[in-house]
Amino acid sequence: MRRYWLLFAQTVTIALGVYAVIAALRPAWLERAPAQVGIGTPGRAIPVLQAPGGGAPNSYRDAAGRAMPAVVNILTSKALRETHPLLKDPFFRRFFGDKMPPQEQMASLGSGVIVSAEGYILTNNHVVEGADEIEVGLADGRKAEASVVGTDPETDLAVIRIKEKNLPVIVLGEPDQARVGDVVLAIGNPFGVGQTVTLGIISALGRNNLHINHFENFIQTDAAINFGNSGGALVDSRGNLLGINSAIYSQTGGSVGIGFAIPVSTAKTVLDSIVKHGQVVRGWIGIESQDITPELAGNFGLGRDSGAIIAGVVRGGPADRAGMRPGDILLAVKGRKVGNTNDMMNLIAALPPGEKAPMTVMRKNRETTLAVTVGRRPRQTP
Repeated sequence: MRRYWLLFAQTVTIALGVYAVIAALRPAWLERAPAQVGIGTPGRAIPVLQAPGGGAPNSYRDAAGRAMPAVVNILTSKALRETHPLLKDPFFRRFFGDKMPPQEQMASLGSGVIVSAEGYILTNNHVVEGADEIEVGLADGRKAEASVVGTDPETDLAVIRIKEKNLPVIVLGEPDQARVGDVVLAIGNPFGVGQTVTLGIISALGRNNLHINHFENFIQTDAAINFGNSGGALVDSRGNLLGINSAIYSQTGGSVGIGFAIPVSTAKTVLDSIVKHGQVVRGWIGIESQDITPELAGNFGLGRDSGAIIAGVVRGGPADRAGMRPGDILLAVKGRKVGNTNDMMNLIAALPPGEKAPMTVMRKNRETTLAVTVGRRPRQTP
């Protein structure tokens, strides 16, 4: 009996020693998983798949986080009725008190994008047009009064400025490398609810002939754009600015998935010109044109479907002095092909006034090159 007792004691001692070693080196082996009870068989665990922590798959929060601080809310107000100067005199007002007619004000909401640490903000012209006061609300809660640096009704862009320090600045993207199907985010202040981000894709590029602006080269997107988003940012999946949200196609006033943004390449050109000159300076040669349609090409035996037909020439203008005539077909400007009227307008507008630019025209099925001294485009009213 003593022999069996010694064997038992030795076995227990060895087992306790092994347990102590395992508890010290591999404690996880000794943990017991709690039973999971769910809507299956009572007492049985429901097998589930749980994503590992530490990340958000398919999230664009990094892109939104980089762009959102540079997108601002814009509140504008303007008087609806002019008042007599005497009504603003404090001495005069003492005699009328509460009987003074109220100064009617109209307020509107919009968005903007900080593009310079010096306080320059890009927005839409229709957001600030005619405003008496402009207040900018930053994403960090600061508010600042803004002044208009310059506007460009022909692209519906405007530049305003605030005098604040430590401003967040958005990174400009490359819309020329954008493709249909790319993911984009629209950031703005729809209906005044506060800064909002919506997700979509690029639906089309180079949209024109929409009769929204004089110069059109829109990025079309299905990211939701609503009232108050005007002037906000359209950014790529890295948070870089691709365009300035400008307009929507809608019969109800709400988003139906067809929104338009002005490419940042156009916005940058407008920004630089306004900061430098106070307005946008464009080339002009004094012509009216129309696109070549298949019907026109067939009826007049043009033998081509690209180019712009010169329908009219301003007497004494740059084109007239260079010898351009109605009926000519403009084929190229400084060697760059003219596909249609929109191409022609953009190419000529990009020329600096005073430059002598070669322009290729077709007249009676013969090509000739004219040297046109570019003039300055007259400022257009919206």
